[in-house]
Amino acid sequence: MSGRFLSLLKRDLARLLLGGRGGGAAMPVLFFLSVAMLYPFAVGPDARLLARTGGGVIWVAALLAAILPLDRLVEPDIEGGLFDQWALRGISEEMVLAVRVLAHWLSFGPPLMLAAVPAAGLLGIDGATLGTVELGLLAGTPGLAALGVIVAALTAGLRGGAALGGLLVIPLAVPVLIFGAGSLGAGGSSGLALAAASSLVLLAIAPFAGAAAVRAARG
Repeated sequence: MSGRFLSLLKRDLARLLLGGRGGGAAMPVLFFLSVAMLYPFAVGPDARLLARTGGGVIWVAALLAAILPLDRLVEPDIEGGLFDQWALRGISEEMVLAVRVLAHWLSFGPPLMLAAVPAAGLLGIDGATLGTVELGLLAGTPGLAALGVIVAALTAGLRGGAALGGLLVIPLAVPVLIFGAGSLGAGGSSGLALAAASSLVLLAIAPFAGAAAVRAARG
């Protein structure tokens, strides 16, 4: 079982990190940094305003960056018949989707946490606030990855599925964003705890909800 898990993880990571039509791991990071660079031009040079709102901007940018590879998460494998081949080998859809969630998070979560350091400099965020932002991203981005895989499975095979997936992910991710951004205010520890709890719930249901959607799409 561990050999199959690692084999699937290596395959998924290679596809998500090395590119293809989605641009690989560089595209979410570049998008994330682009938002951080453009935001000061939109709101002006007020350093206090930038520092006060910069953490929330980082969270919104993280969500949008997580949406970018939605069309590559599930649909190509359904179209290529790979889920049928895995089923013949005794690999369940739940296992494939659990690996996909982990691979999706590894492809954008840690890179965005690293990119948050220069983004904080662009937005005038101090070191203490940056530490809270990093902890929030660590707690919340796994939930965004799980949500992305669920929505990608639900919209696989639909016309305009990538656009529809983005529209579905944004409202569903609002609780994670609220708790993550809320950790930057008073009582930040409770926001971090709630963001982590939301992520754990999404991680628990993602393999089963995604697998059910994949079986429906295959049928």
